[in-house]
Amino acid sequence: MTVRAVRIIAEADVIAYHSARHGRSIARSIAAEHLRADHIEEPLVYPVTTGTTDHPGGYQGAMDEFYAESAARLAAHLDAGRTVAVLAEGDPLFYGSYMHMHKRLADRYPTEVVPGVTSVSAAAARLGTPLVEGEEVLTILPGTLPEEELTARLASADSAVVMKLGRTFPTVRRAVERAGRLADARYVERATMSGERTGALADTDPESVPYFSVAVLPSRVAARAVPGGSDEPVGEAGESTGEVSGSTGDVVVVGTGPAGPLWLTPETRGALAAAQDLVGYTTYLDRVPVRPGQRRHGSDNKVESERAEFALDLARRGRRVAVVSGGDPGVFAMATAVLEAASADPYRDVPVRVLPGVTAANAAAARVGAPLGHDYAVLSLSDRLKPWEVIAERLRAAAGADLVLALYNPGSASRTWQVGKARELLLEHRAPDTPVVLGRDVGGPEESVRVVRLADLDPAQVDMRTILLVGSSRTVTARRGAGEGGGEGETVVWTPRRYPESPGAVGNPAPPESPRS
Repeated sequence: MTVRAVRIIAEADVIAYHSARHGRSIARSIAAEHLRADHIEEPLVYPVTTGTTDHPGGYQGAMDEFYAESAARLAAHLDAGRTVAVLAEGDPLFYGSYMHMHKRLADRYPTEVVPGVTSVSAAAARLGTPLVEGEEVLTILPGTLPEEELTARLASADSAVVMKLGRTFPTVRRAVERAGRLADARYVERATMSGERTGALADTDPESVPYFSVAVLPSRVAARAVPGGSDEPVGEAGESTGEVSGSTGDVVVVGTGPAGPLWLTPETRGALAAAQDLVGYTTYLDRVPVRPGQRRHGSDNKVESERAEFALDLARRGRRVAVVSGGDPGVFAMATAVLEAASADPYRDVPVRVLPGVTAANAAAARVGAPLGHDYAVLSLSDRLKPWEVIAERLRAAAGADLVLALYNPGSASRTWQVGKARELLLEHRAPDTPVVLGRDVGGPEESVRVVRLADLDPAQVDMRTILLVGSSRTVTARRGAGEGGGEGETVVWTPRRYPESPGAVGNPAPPESPRS
């Protein structure tokens, strides 16, 4: 208890506190030595806690009625000129029952809220483990959330505390394990109080867990095992020169999406935070926040095989490695290179996972609507790893099948003619006014998304940071939001999911009567 809280209790006429039907109140027991015989006590007894209720409004109805009646009882004391102190465990406005009194009374009576030590801070102190360091973010979650939601949030958290355990403990434990954090998760029960207990979450008996307990996933920086710290010897490329004793390494291949943190999945956030080493093309590594104790190994974009073997070598030494790609790692990116290397000696036993990411085609499509709403094909126009003859043959086949096309790697400083040649091939099968979406740096600071006619596609406006989405014969372009003022509005593009049943419709069928949603 704070000094201010003790003074408030001493000055109060009425002491109010919440309790279950058994009448015992943790808040009162904490403050018991400061209560006087002449204090008027107002126990606010919950009508229901973990049981059921026959209230016509169900659990919520019973609780709303209880809070209203409790507030009325306290208001009667206040109207009589008495000072009321409401006791709350931890901090009054942190998952505390007092907040329901506050919302009903604070606008009518002079109110002071005295902050308290939360169970989060108390648990960290008892564990003697940092919760957050540097730029880490602390996530606090109620254990009553659905398991899938808990798992997603825990997977992306730097550090976390899960409260309200008790009956939720089995669900919380499963979520912690699925998020890959069970090994370092801790358990704290009744921190700083009588009956306090701490230990590993994995070793805790579910039947022994009370409501007043928390699961703690401490600082990843504190938990990250970096042998020798910043003084550990490293090689010229930045790799560790020694093995990590007693540790099992692995490689996880992740995608950053088309741009920055907004495009990361929770699972990818967690994998990036848990890694000891980040390996990737420097441009993509720059999208990942710098974390203390984590090593970054950047390289050029044209050394995929070497980068994959380097990451696998680190993992063989016991390091937890994240190989970073842009977009989705399995779409024209690093997952293929890593798996190819990992399927050969001496890397066959190195664990490798691939996590999905938002790919450029989906990002660009979303910006204009739903051009990929029906069947589509994905091709790369780069002839660095396959001959142009193969690309041209696949373009003709996909265009002849009337598929929407997502064209990756359309051009670069050293490849300037492919877009023009692709346009010529596509015009053999598509009408000149077929919509083409040019998405450049989607999600980034230089984002540009335009819609042009296929006949007007200018190769000079396409570079390596651009993706092209070429519509099918069914793809629709429309203007929306112009309004009565005659404004420009926005261009939307979509490909209907319904396709004509007539066999002769492929080629240049009539536009659909109405798009389906």
